[in-house]
Amino acid sequence: MGKHVLLVEDELNIIEAIRFLLTREGFQVDTHSNGTDASETVRALKPDLVVLDVMLPGKSGFDILEELRGHEQTADLPVLMLTARGQSRDREMAEKAGVSRFMTKPFSNAEVLTAVRDLLYVHQKKG
Repeated sequence: MGKHVLLVEDELNIIEAIRFLLTREGFQVDTHSNGTDASETVRALKPDLVVLDVMLPGKSGFDILEELRGHEQTADLPVLMLTARGQSRDREMAEKAGVSRFMTKPFSNAEVLTAVRDLLYVHQKKG
């Protein structure tokens, strides 16, 4: 079975596009759409990588990322953060919170695949 990716995103079209893309490439993909309990879901599902949107109902991606980095089980988990706003302030906040990689929407399929593969490769080499 392929690597396990958890997509935390609330926009249905993006969920479907990323799920299709990653599943086609052999990844096991689970999705979650609510920021409120996203950190708990990550810890329960134990994915190899999280794709995390910045703007979510209930809690921001930045807050979720800080929670993940503050928990021993998820402190080193690769996180690809997605945002519709390409402002440098968002990137700075994500980097301060410990993001692995930051990507601005819209993005190409190739960009997502490359980012996911790179993050998993680097994480595998560390472990």
